[in-house]
Amino acid sequence: FKAPSTDHPALYRDLLRTNRVHWIAEEPPAELVRDKMMECHFRFRHQMALVPCVLTLNQDGSVWVTLVKPARAITPGQFAVFYKGDECLGSGKILRMGPSVYTMQQGKNREEGPKKEETDKIEPAT
Repeated sequence: FKAPSTDHPALYRDLLRTNRVHWIAEEPPAELVRDKMMECHFRFRHQMALVPCVLTLNQDGSVWVTLVKPARAITPGQFAVFYKGDECLGSGKILRMGPSVYTMQQGKNREEGPKKEETDKIEPAT
């Protein structure tokens, strides 16, 4: 897919999944273990500004990263590096990404109401 412009909504995502995260000080941070989620910041390119996010811990040690606002040009294979204040918590390789902002917008346009053919398929409960 080639987006028509560098700011096209198809380039923006607000959800991604990493592989098992390599935690530096604590494996994984106590807050994340206790609450199964934790607010922190992350970046996936060396010079980029930190982005606020929420981590959700998976059974296998991987995390879902939900960004406060969508970020541009996240790519599988890059590393997501997590921070709490100035402290680097750890990092994980980006494996999967949620739908793009463009896809989400398309979905919202489709969700305005059931189409006639969909309402015909609904059978009464017996």
